[in-house]
This record gives sequence, structure tokens and C-alpha cells, in this order.
Amino acid sequence: MPVSPGRILCLGDAMVDILAMLPGPLSVGSDTPAPVSFQHGGAAANTSAWLTSIGVPAGFLGRVGNDAFGRELTDVLAAQGVRVSASVDREVPTGVCLVLVGPDGQRTMVPSAGANDRLAVSDIAPSAFDDVTRLHVSGYSLLKTGSRAAAAQALSQARTLGVPVSVDAASADPIRQIGRRAFLQLVPATALLLANRDEAAVLTGRLDAAEAAAALAERFEVVVVKCGAAGAVVAADRTVTAVTAVTSVPVTILDSTGAGDAFAAGLLGALNQGIDLLTAVGQANVLGARAVSRVGARPL
Repeated sequence: MPVSPGRILCLGDAMVDILAMLPGPLSVGSDTPAPVSFQHGGAAANTSAWLTSIGVPAGFLGRVGNDAFGRELTDVLAAQGVRVSASVDREVPTGVCLVLVGPDGQRTMVPSAGANDRLAVSDIAPSAFDDVTRLHVSGYSLLKTGSRAAAAQALSQARTLGVPVSVDAASADPIRQIGRRAFLQLVPATALLLANRDEAAVLTGRLDAAEAAAALAERFEVVVVKCGAAGAVVAADRTVTAVTAVTSVPVTILDSTGAGDAFAAGLLGALNQGIDLLTAVGQANVLGARAVSRVGARPL
């Protein structure tokens, strides 16, 4: 089935990742020599890049600083075929994130949001929704106080236009900080909600992914809980279904940075083609597996 001509608009953060591949435990108070690289990151920007990598039209809506990092991030996205709508902040620099990746591929992030936290309501122009068939919002934009009003405006605008929306819960600890009820109130009940197991547990108080998905489905129409190498759990129409991750070749986990963003792209891209939900989740698992098998949050 051909890809829908409409774009998936990804709203949220664009970051420069300073990524260190740790050879072992961090030597706190001393030195831990490790390979360090500069990578392009930011959840929403990552998802838009993964979408175009699989042939799905995508847009990015966000804010960068008036600096070399900001220009590079937007130029690279545009070169990858993403339609970029990025306002330029004259006072605050582009966001930067220190990413520490352990030998098991698990990453720990130390972000400095920078211009991402200054996305303004005025940045959400009506023209941003031209040819848009879905709005995908990174939860970071709702979790940060500076960008929250803009993200809420975009969700409201999508509702007015009849554009379906999806929201990625983004990160467990920031949800704890603002409180699960506060976060849930920011996400429309009609949204497709994506969360990993940790985020789902924070949002529901339930450690079991299937139980958490079922609990979230009492509020949202469709819930997808990402379970890493185990696949995902889907809750929709009062039914909870586990979708096992199946790949044609064994996956070596190098770096989990951006895996959830790639998963979102695989899911939304398949839905944009009219593929059914469970099959779409299967394709999302495949793209997520591809992401963890390389260093960095973006496709090659």
C-alpha cells in the first residue's frame, strides 16, 4: 500500500548529543577513559529522521539556538528530507545532552534543554499543519515548563483540525517530578500514548507491562508499552496484546539511545500507510532493533 502523501509532524526537541561509550562502571571522582563522539539527537528530531529514512514524509517543529549547533541540526534534518520549522532563539543556545552508554548498551542522559525549553505558542503557526496527517509530540515538550504551553497549543490545534495525535511519555524521572496525574492531564484522551516499561510504571504504579497498559487504556484510546528486546504490549478496544520482537538476524545491542524514537517512527510510519495496529507495532519493533545496533540516536 503506498505511503500517505500527508506528513507526520514531530514536535519537540532537537539536541546535540555528546556520547561516551563507557567500557565499564563510571569511576566516580576519578577518570573513566572512553570513546566520545558528537551525535545528532533530540526525541522529536530523531523520530522525524527515522521516518524519512523509511520513506515516510515527516516534519519537525521545534526551537534551536542562534549557533553552529542549531544550524547544523536543522541543515542535517532538511538534507534527510524532513520539512523543518525551527524558530531561532537569540538568547539561549541549542540544547545539548551528555549521554553515557554502558557496556550493556543502556544509556544515561544528562540534558541541558537550552532553546528547546523556549518553544513558544507563537511558533505554532497554522501553516505548520499543512499536509499533516498526524501530530506526534515528544513528552519532553509537555514535561518542561517553558515549552508546555506551545505543546498544548499544538495538541489543541490538531484537535480542531481533526488531525490524530500521538504522545511519547519521554522519560520516567521527569514524570515523577511533575506527578503522574499532572502529566496525564496534559495528554488528550484521544491520543495514542507510547511509554516504555519504566514510564508506564510511573504513570500507573504497576510494574507489569500488560497491567500498566490496561490501566492506561482506561483513559486513552490506544496505548503501546515498549518492552525493549521483548517487544511491546498493546492495549486497544479493551484488549491487551503482546507483540513479540522478531528479527531476521540476531541483534547486538550497542547503544539504546534513540531506540524509542525509532520505534515511534516505525509505528507511526506503518499506521500512515494504513497498516493495522498490531502489524505496525511489529514493524516498530524491527526499527527499534535497528537503532540499538548502532551508535547514536539517528539512522545512518
